[in-house]
Amino acid sequence: MTLPRLAARLIPVLLMAVLAGCALPVPPTEPAPLPPISPEVQAKAERAVDQLVSVARRMEPVIETECRARSRGRNCNYRLVVDDRVDLPPNAFQTEDLRGRPVIGVTLAMIAEVHSADELAFVLGHEAAHHIAGHISSRERDAQEGAQILAKMVRAQGADPRTVAEARKAGAEMGSRLFAKDYELEADRLGTIITWDAGYDPLKGAAFFRRLPDPEETVLGTHPANALRLDVVAKTVAELRAGTITGSGGLLK
Repeated sequence: MTLPRLAARLIPVLLMAVLAGCALPVPPTEPAPLPPISPEVQAKAERAVDQLVSVARRMEPVIETECRARSRGRNCNYRLVVDDRVDLPPNAFQTEDLRGRPVIGVTLAMIAEVHSADELAFVLGHEAAHHIAGHISSRERDAQEGAQILAKMVRAQGADPRTVAEARKAGAEMGSRLFAKDYELEADRLGTIITWDAGYDPLKGAAFFRRLPDPEETVLGTHPANALRLDVVAKTVAELRAGTITGSGGLLK
């Protein structure tokens, strides 16, 4: 009997932790809140909202076309929201509302940080790609499988109900993270296609990766190295230029 893909990756991680005499991983603590951004940055962000609206209008039909081409029965009516709290760091995210409508959110600081319309377009394309690829449901499924696997393992060792519950929580956190880097790279590739089809330059759009600090390289990290992400974008652009892939489903010619 073959192990599910998540079990095959999760069990070696657990064995490494046991051999190293480490405790089970637990969710990281929330970072300390950052100080409010300056009035100058806030003003810059507010001016940049006009650029966001312009880019979003141009990206929206391309995003929705790609969504319909790649998915069946999925809500492709995107909603863009701006979190106007000035104390939040630069960030963009994708989620769904209670009706399953995809939501792309950006903070004011994120809008202020981008250096061009190409960068803003790439951010929107990347976040839209997470919904198109079904990454939210994939991570939820990974979390459920991780919880079941770890709970079963500790239960087999005679653990009490409280320990089993704690193992289930830790397993869910581990499971949700094991494929997070893969999902980010998938979103980078599809986001590149969407950005290209909307008439923006994905290579210029991904330039902000060079300004970001590299994420810590850990097994359970959620984001790949910036150099790897830039490489995915460059290779995808090369394929687009060569005509070996296209938008609206990224079909091979």
